[in-house]
Amino acid sequence: MTWPVLSLVLFGALLHASWNALVKSSSDKTLDTALIHVLCSLLALPVCLYVGPPPAESWPYILGSLVVHVGYYFALAGAYRHGELGLTYPLMRGTAPMLVALTSFAFIGEDLTPLAWLGVACISGGVLLLGITREWWTHRKAIVFALINAVLIAIYTVIDAKGARISGHVVQYICMLFVLDGWPFAILVFMQRKGQVWPYVRKRWPVASGGAFASIGSYAIALWAMTVAPVAMVAALRETSVFFAALIGAWFLKEVWTRQRIAGTVAILSGVAALRLG
Repeated sequence: MTWPVLSLVLFGALLHASWNALVKSSSDKTLDTALIHVLCSLLALPVCLYVGPPPAESWPYILGSLVVHVGYYFALAGAYRHGELGLTYPLMRGTAPMLVALTSFAFIGEDLTPLAWLGVACISGGVLLLGITREWWTHRKAIVFALINAVLIAIYTVIDAKGARISGHVVQYICMLFVLDGWPFAILVFMQRKGQVWPYVRKRWPVASGGAFASIGSYAIALWAMTVAPVAMVAALRETSVFFAALIGAWFLKEVWTRQRIAGTVAILSGVAALRLG
């Protein structure tokens, strides 16, 4: 993995942490998730019309990803409804890289070097260290939602990585995915909420637009990187978003930087170095 690719993926991780923090800060996590991804669709549509649709052979992957993403959005909103960002986000993002590494090996045939496997393991372990607390097991519903989401993250990551590679035009694939992705989940949510939707949209759309830009940028960078680097390595680097979230908490919220957080940080940085060398 080259330095430019690594740097871009780390920037995408920062964007990912930003839009997840935005959802967690909202008064209605489910409506906010739906609104952000409808805005993603509207933002992607002009680009999609300009670059054109992806080739036919990539459409099964787009449709498969759409189905998995609906479950992901429901699980994401459920995790944030029942648990704190500091609990659910590290658990979701910390367990996903190892699952991606295993599934990409099984379904894409990508094998990593021992050093790269060590890097994935270090990042996963470091991310979990940043979030583990004694209170974890008192939030069982949040843990269940977060673990379900980790599995769904691994599934759609491998689907989209293979679909983007098969398409031969990653921008076409990404734009079409975002144009279609937000609507199935949003329609289900909007039908349930009815009278609550428009007042919430009018109040929230300026802030949610920033989340939409961050969401598109984060996943677009990741998918592009997966066409030029091993999927498991990119997926692991993307989860350094938890590290950025911890830094933001320490810098702006004056959260205590404990020995456990220091150990998690060292593990993540060691993992990044191992992936660069591996």
